[in-house]
Amino acid sequence: MLGLWLAAAGPALADRIVAAEYGDPTGRYAHGVLGDDLEWGSLEMRLADGSLRRFILDESLVFEDLAPRLYDVEGVAGPEVIVVESHVDAGARLAVWGPGGRIAATPFIGQPFRWLAPVAAGDLDGDGRVEIAYVDRPHLARVLRVWRFEGGALREIASFEGVSNHRIGWARIVGGLRACEGGQELVLPSGDWQDVLALRLEDGQVRARRVGAYSERALDAAMACD
Repeated sequence: MLGLWLAAAGPALADRIVAAEYGDPTGRYAHGVLGDDLEWGSLEMRLADGSLRRFILDESLVFEDLAPRLYDVEGVAGPEVIVVESHVDAGARLAVWGPGGRIAATPFIGQPFRWLAPVAAGDLDGDGRVEIAYVDRPHLARVLRVWRFEGGALREIASFEGVSNHRIGWARIVGGLRACEGGQELVLPSGDWQDVLALRLEDGQVRARRVGAYSERALDAAMACD
């Protein structure tokens, strides 16, 4: 029985993603929201067996992002890769990729040079399922959107207005997910950058509380549960 199990599990283990990175810098989408005019044209994944998978985007798309993120979204066979893709005519969307290619994606924002900034992924409400959170247009709309992967697609389950996690030109995204006493919370600046907020997903709603006045030090302290 053990030998049969190992034989069956072998291919799945071999397909486990252990690292991912962007490649093929390109200037075909000159938005510059992350501080330069170059984005990325390809995604490369390293698998547990040492092999590489490389995916090249269509000319209408770029990865408008800092780095790919590895999260276990499906709950089987290891992590997937979460990325930000931008379309020359439709702006940004969040997408989930696996060893075989793109698995699912949110709708595009709908307008070029409109971007989203990922926050984190995790079981935000303690029900055993993974949620993915990002800030939709952190410089304009400033809306937190929470999605769940269900039935092979991403479905938006909650939103909250009045937060941000990026300023135009920054080569970084701030805030994220913390696990302090009482469960997991997202930590983000308020949309006007005056406050640090802790946000929790409860009963399908995002509820926020003020942690203190915003500063980089205060944000770091909140992330560290201090």
